[in-house]
Amino acid sequence: MSAATLPPAAPASERLRRGLELLSSMRFSISLLTVICIASVIGTVLKQGEPLVNYVNQFGPFWAPLFLNLKLNAVYSASWFLLILAFLVVSTSLCIARNTPKILADLKVYKENVREQSLKAFHHRAEAEIGGEAGVRAREIGEALSGGGWKVRLQQRENGWMVAAKRGAANKIGYIAAHSAIVLICLGGLLDGDMIVRAQMWMGGKVPFTGNGTIADVPASSRLGPGNPTFRGNLLVAEGTQSGTAILNQTDGILLQELPFTIELKKFIVGYYSTGMPKLFASDIVIHDRETGQSVPARVEVNHPVSWRGIDIFQSSFDDGGSSVTLDAVPVNGGEPFEVKGTIGGSAQLTRGKGTPADKLTLEFTGLRVINVENFGNDGKGGVDARKVDLRDALDARLGAGNKTQNKKELRNVGPSISYKLRDAAGQAREFNNYMLPVDLGDGVPVFLLGERDNPADGYRFLRIPADENGKLDGFVRVRQALADPALRAEAVKRYAAKVTDPARPELARQLAASTGRALDMFAGAGPAPKGKPVSGLQAISDFMEATLPEAERQRAGEVLIRILNGALFELTQLSRERAGLAPLEPNDKTQAFMTQAVLALSDAQAYPEPVAFELKDFQQVQASVFQVTRGPGRNVVYLGCALLILGVFAMLYVRERRLWCWVAPSAGGAGSRCTMALSSNRKTLDADREFDALKQQLLGIKE
Repeated sequence: MSAATLPPAAPASERLRRGLELLSSMRFSISLLTVICIASVIGTVLKQGEPLVNYVNQFGPFWAPLFLNLKLNAVYSASWFLLILAFLVVSTSLCIARNTPKILADLKVYKENVREQSLKAFHHRAEAEIGGEAGVRAREIGEALSGGGWKVRLQQRENGWMVAAKRGAANKIGYIAAHSAIVLICLGGLLDGDMIVRAQMWMGGKVPFTGNGTIADVPASSRLGPGNPTFRGNLLVAEGTQSGTAILNQTDGILLQELPFTIELKKFIVGYYSTGMPKLFASDIVIHDRETGQSVPARVEVNHPVSWRGIDIFQSSFDDGGSSVTLDAVPVNGGEPFEVKGTIGGSAQLTRGKGTPADKLTLEFTGLRVINVENFGNDGKGGVDARKVDLRDALDARLGAGNKTQNKKELRNVGPSISYKLRDAAGQAREFNNYMLPVDLGDGVPVFLLGERDNPADGYRFLRIPADENGKLDGFVRVRQALADPALRAEAVKRYAAKVTDPARPELARQLAASTGRALDMFAGAGPAPKGKPVSGLQAISDFMEATLPEAERQRAGEVLIRILNGALFELTQLSRERAGLAPLEPNDKTQAFMTQAVLALSDAQAYPEPVAFELKDFQQVQASVFQVTRGPGRNVVYLGCALLILGVFAMLYVRERRLWCWVAPSAGGAGSRCTMALSSNRKTLDADREFDALKQQLLGIKE
């Protein structure tokens, strides 16, 4: 097609008209609603506001950055979502503006000018002789309809009277109400969302703060004034302190929101069920108004917020407010004992190995939990499998679920725990979670649980160390240190061989001593490495048998070797107590249970990633409340929109618009009158049929 045959371009006014027509069309609004519904599903299924590493672990290194670039981790505050919401408001508003005048005009029209012949084409129609003068009968029909709730208008013509009536106009009012509700709800969502905050960032020069430091270090360009009309932020207040600056999390940093008051936390309160699970989280606070100087005490509970100056204060969660802790370094794997003090949220510098720069460690105190209620379920075999016990569920993860456990008898408070990280010189961190008190897992030997994990998304792997007769770790530490001493190992082997062999057969004692010494050295990690890699514990025994014995002989030989190893370790335990000036252990069931668990712990301890584990020795707890503070002017707008939506949908679904016409004219013979009646309804239902039958009987005297 040549340029000469191209159709002329539409004028600008025509293009504007077409654009407005498309923008206000039903198909455009439905398309926007579909996109919003899909985005809402994504925002519901995909966890919002998670750290980047969580998305990488869940979706992989390709999809995670793509999701973040599309802001799928913060759908409801994404620019594209707010833009679609704004377009839906504009589209629906234009649709209302275009159709409301027609609807209002139609509400005023009775359509009394309809012709008599047209009435005979309606689905609901009837004719009858009604007698009397036409004008009188028309007025009587009008009065009867008016008494029944119809709005009536009479029109006199040359050859008769037209009675026009209508009812159910609320059906079309419902259309306006329902569409207006969509606009109000979307406007409320925009007002209570990030739109106004983003507008201040775009046009007011506000930029998110991405650095480190205290609140005082945040510049004015990252602070919002008390007059900000809408915001939603978090405020952490420790017991005995007060704060009046909320944090607004953004995808690329934070903004600080100054409040017109400060919140002082007097006390954070936790109530418990009889099972030990929490049932109440509350904060006793004092609100200090900055303008008036007024101080108002209040209590904030979960689902029971406090409002002040149009700002709602919710109990969001709780945290540590800077508790002081004292930790003992337990030499689990060859380290030296020492004591370290710190504050939750703080850190301490440590050194391991030779003290080179590469051996520098940072001990980060990350959490203190005074109460840990855990569910220790039975494994179905009469005991508790400690390897299946996962203690990573924190107190705050069970908010409100205190009395819903299937077997309440299995819930136990296992006491305080300390969480910390050890970060090396390269910045890599490993997380630990250790319990202060020994836990009875059901086998009769209380154990200390020392948890460790490399990735926050993983569960803790627990080293279970048996408590000695005093409920401490000292007994295990003594045995662990004795196992690392070649002289003590040799002495334990000698005592074991002398105890179980006949003194008259010294050659048998020497053979047993040699076998026992070899097994004990392998267990301690001082023996040969059959597979070319240094191993210790029970794994070393297994590798040795796999490398030296046929498969058919391994089970029997393994049982013998383990029996010998247990005997030697028992003698080693007695030696460690003797050197510490303690009485020897009595050979009873309790000692046997301790030794069984100790052998497992000694085997696992040599794979512990650090030389020492930190045991919580003492603490002074300071609680802190996390409040969510919100100013939402759109809330009342949304409430109004919801009310209109309910009324509008009810009106459109349950209110029928009906119009009735009665043409009353003199009969052909000149005696009496004849009436032609017709009814129209916006929906063909059985109710319309019944109503027309009732009208025929009432107005025309026709009975079915």
